[in-house]
Amino acid sequence: MQLGWLRTFVTVYRLGSFTKAAQQLGLSQPAVTHQVRNLERELGRPLFERLPKGVRPTAAAESLVRDVQGPIDSLNGVVGRYRSGRPGDQPLHVGGPAELMTSRVIPAISDLIGEGMHFRLAFGLADDLLSDLADRRLDLVISTVRPRIRGIASTPLVDEEFALLASVELARTLPTERLKAEGPGVLDAYPLLAYSESLPIIRRYWLSVFGVRPNAVPPLIVPDLRGVLSAVKSSAGLSVLPTYLCADELAQGEVVPLLEPDIPPINTFYLAVRQGELGRTDLAVLHGHLLLKARLWA
Repeated sequence: MQLGWLRTFVTVYRLGSFTKAAQQLGLSQPAVTHQVRNLERELGRPLFERLPKGVRPTAAAESLVRDVQGPIDSLNGVVGRYRSGRPGDQPLHVGGPAELMTSRVIPAISDLIGEGMHFRLAFGLADDLLSDLADRRLDLVISTVRPRIRGIASTPLVDEEFALLASVELARTLPTERLKAEGPGVLDAYPLLAYSESLPIIRRYWLSVFGVRPNAVPPLIVPDLRGVLSAVKSSAGLSVLPTYLCADELAQGEVVPLLEPDIPPINTFYLAVRQGELGRTDLAVLHGHLLLKARLWA
């Protein structure tokens, strides 16, 4: 197996087309097809289904891309940096949700900053950030939804798991056995805290675990999940939060899960860039670096 085959595979996966991959890689389309077929033969399974226009990745491709795209991007970036002789002093503009950016992304890129890379960070909701990406105001977005915008390529980054949480003090007063047996109606007497009036995370949890939509009107709306966590810790009420955000509080017993469903509700973060721009050295370095670091976040 040759390293170039994996690079070609990742490019085809991202662009959904042998033709587009050939154009980006500077290869002929038969050469791209030959490399992918060699890789499929080496692995003993098909990686793409051929469509009238483009290709669709198989389950084997979805699994493989998660393992190889980070190292491939990092290697591409290293080669590009050696060719240019410097890491580049133009800042990369990166957007994402404030909570993930502050708790995970900033620590992850600290070593890149030490190597001379520059960043400008923006916080916001996925739709707004993806619009800025399409308008070239951002170079990379960590999105809580899979982008459906023409010209934007996305790569799964990491899954976040959600838990229904309360403080230890409040949890002692909750009828948890009745909650398991009777459902969310037993929580009606307890304040439900949220970061948005539309209850997006709570709604996802309720539908996934209880099979119904929440009908509560939150007494507290905090447009930052860290604020919601602070309110839960102080026994102001209950909420649904991503477990990565409250890992320390869970470990220290400051908050506790009220249920442990067999299949916890999850949401996937995506790395989104404009199609064709991962040929940029600095962007490829960041993209690959985040993919590698995210393997440790879960």
